[in-house]
Amino acid sequence: MVEGFPWESALAVLGLTVPVIAALWEFALVGRKRLGYRVQMDTTATDAAHSPHAGVLERMQRENSALRDPSFVLLRIQNSGWTLIDAGDYVARDDDPVGIRVTFPGRRVAGMVVTELSHDYLGPCFDGAAGLSCSDGLIELPKVPLNRGAHYKVLAALERDADFTQDQPFPDPVIVAGVKGGVHGGKIKRTESHTFASKPVMVLIAFLVAVAAAQSFTTFTRDDAVAAPLDCAKGTLILSGSTAFEPVVRQAAKQYVKTCPDARIPLSDDSFKGSVAGLNSLAAAGKKTKIKEGAGLGDRLAFTDGSKSDGRPQLLPRPVALSLFTLVVNKDTGVQDLSLQQVRDLYAGKITNWRQVHGNDVPVRLVSRSPGSGTRTTLVRQVLDGKQPMGVTVEDCAALEGDEPGRCEVGDTATLLNTVASTPGALGHSEVGAAAAHDDLQQVRIDGYPATLEGADEGAYPYWQTEFAYTYGEPPADSLAAGFLRYLANEVGKDILRSHGHRPCSELEKPLLCRPS
Repeated sequence: MVEGFPWESALAVLGLTVPVIAALWEFALVGRKRLGYRVQMDTTATDAAHSPHAGVLERMQRENSALRDPSFVLLRIQNSGWTLIDAGDYVARDDDPVGIRVTFPGRRVAGMVVTELSHDYLGPCFDGAAGLSCSDGLIELPKVPLNRGAHYKVLAALERDADFTQDQPFPDPVIVAGVKGGVHGGKIKRTESHTFASKPVMVLIAFLVAVAAAQSFTTFTRDDAVAAPLDCAKGTLILSGSTAFEPVVRQAAKQYVKTCPDARIPLSDDSFKGSVAGLNSLAAAGKKTKIKEGAGLGDRLAFTDGSKSDGRPQLLPRPVALSLFTLVVNKDTGVQDLSLQQVRDLYAGKITNWRQVHGNDVPVRLVSRSPGSGTRTTLVRQVLDGKQPMGVTVEDCAALEGDEPGRCEVGDTATLLNTVASTPGALGHSEVGAAAAHDDLQQVRIDGYPATLEGADEGAYPYWQTEFAYTYGEPPADSLAAGFLRYLANEVGKDILRSHGHRPCSELEKPLLCRPS
């Protein structure tokens, strides 16, 4: 391909121009005024018994019982253009009442009848018309006015000429007629019936498919580096923070690096250890780096479930999305809905068996995130009315067994979900998107409300939080940190957020606060 030539634009213009020209040609030029005909039947007397006109054909044959090698022809005369064909439009002398003449080489006309009028008002045009007659090998038809799409049919009974040998096939009928102002000299044109599309239409469809294929080829083979967005930046970006928000950040980072090849965003299994751990890592990096007063780091971001605690004024928040969380239980608990008070009593240790909330006779095992988790902090603030869960009873969640209730803590969302799924009577908490991927868990409604963005918006569902991205100071506008934040706020980033069950802050009524009303 020629470097720099706008192939996609050229193909798009071509794909639009050709159909427009074809439509103008077909409807404004070729189809302006056109008289057409179609031979719908040309059969022997033997095959005529299977025709829809069998009754008429049989009567015509009886009336001409001495016909030699009889055959029957059904012609359809129609206005196949887009304008009216009036009686004065036929190409004929003014004193000539005949508009169309039909001959049948090798055959003589024994009789004919006009049938199947498209409109009843065409009938008087044939009653006693001077231009309607048949003689020997000729049928004459009058100058019938035809509106757009109007038609009539002529059924003729024929016999073989004496000098036309019996083993010769009959030539096609010859129709002679013309209209004034018609295309191609106004000559009557044979039309065709198509079960799908005519040859010109098929050619046009094939052309458009080829254009679409060419557009797809240029799209998938172009160099993405040439079309990189303005937010692309060079360098290395370190990301850390919330394990609940980790899937979103990982996918966004992967897409950003794919679009911006000069950017590096290394992500290891230890990159996300929790919201507080992410803030600690960001603060420590800022203190180690010598930067001018009022400036900020452009190579680090930390993501948290909710805002930071008091202190650390150098860490600046930016609302990214509204995130939903949910309670999850092992399916053997037998519960799907809990009241807000029952949830608080469960985490306070007041309810120790699921039968106390009309579930199964299974002890309650609480599996929680470790302190510093944004998911846990949100649970305490939004659901437990600021009260911490009951104390840890076992250091290893595998020790939750027997008939005794208990509580343990884990370090990340994936471990929590796997533990709840494998521990009888377990209750845990998680980001909705991660929980939805576990078919072996049951999400729990709170006061009858499932974890939905609509429920959070209306204030009915309590377990939600704002996801923040934190920077150390104000990052330079051309830095990788600033570019990645803008990427999360554009359409591609918002699509990624939505795909994981989050709502972009820019779509809320108060995007700067990113809080449900």
